[in-house]
Amino acid sequence: MNILQAIKNIAELTQSEIQEDFSGRNRINNVGKALELFIQNAFAGTFDIEDEQTKLTMFEQIFSYQGNQNNPPDLILKGSDAIEVKKIEGKNSAIALNSSYPKARLYSDDDKIIQACKDCENWTVKDIIYAVGNLKDSKLHSLWMVYGDCYAADREIYERIKHAISSGVNVIEGISFTDTKELGKVKGVDPLEITDLRVRGMWHILHPNRVFNYINQITSLQESDFELIVLMKTTKFESFPDSDKQQINSIQGISVHDIKIKNPNNPVQLVDCKLITFTR
Repeated sequence: MNILQAIKNIAELTQSEIQEDFSGRNRINNVGKALELFIQNAFAGTFDIEDEQTKLTMFEQIFSYQGNQNNPPDLILKGSDAIEVKKIEGKNSAIALNSSYPKARLYSDDDKIIQACKDCENWTVKDIIYAVGNLKDSKLHSLWMVYGDCYAADREIYERIKHAISSGVNVIEGISFTDTKELGKVKGVDPLEITDLRVRGMWHILHPNRVFNYINQITSLQESDFELIVLMKTTKFESFPDSDKQQINSIQGISVHDIKIKNPNNPVQLVDCKLITFTR
C-alpha cells in the first residue's frame, strides 16, 4: 500500500460515505481518533470491511507500527512511509506538534519515539506524511497529505534551537537541573522537595493552506463539500508503481499538477513537486 492507493480509496468514497465512515460507522466520540482510523482505512483499503477481526488482520499485514498521541508516529507502513495525523478545526489554524519539532524525515534515533517503534522493522530513516484533517461540526471537510521534506527543514535546524535553549536554561545560576530529554527539569524546588518543574518545548507549525498559499492550483480550488490535497516531491511520485500512477490519473475529479515549491532549507531554491487534488 502507498499514498496513491490511499488517494484512490478516498476518491472512490461518496461524500456521504466519507462522513459515514468518519463520524457514523466508526462510532468514536474522539474526532482525533476517528480521523486516525479514517486515514488507516484509506491506506489499508478497508473502508468497506465491517468485521473487526478481518480488518485487524489486514492492518497487521499493511502496518508495522501504530502509535498514539503520546507515542508518535501514528502509523508506519511496512517497508515504507511513516504517517502523522493531525486534526484541525479551523481551516487555516496552526498545528500543535507539542514537544516534537516538525520532521522532514523520521529517524530511528529520534528520542521522541519509543523502542517498539524503533524495533517494528529494520529501518534507520523513513519518509513521513503529515495528514492534516480540517474538521467542522465533527465532519471531515478537507484533508491535506503532505510529505515532511516538502513542509519542514532538516532536523539540524530545529535541533540547534532546541539545544541552544536547553543549554541556556541549564546553566542558570543557583538552580540545580537534572538530566531530561526535555529542555530542562528541576527536582524538589520547595523545602519539602515534593515539587518538580519541567521545562518543555511546545512546537507549532503553520497549516499547509498558509505555507503553500503562493501555489495557484491550491488557492484556485473551488469551495466544495470535501477536498483532498496531496503534495510530494516529483522524485517520490516517480518511485511509485506505474500502475498506481495511471490509476489515479483515470479517476474523475483527481488532478495531478507539476509545480515548484520553496526548498524548506533554502527558500530561494525551488523544488520540483507533484500536487494532487481531488474535490467533491
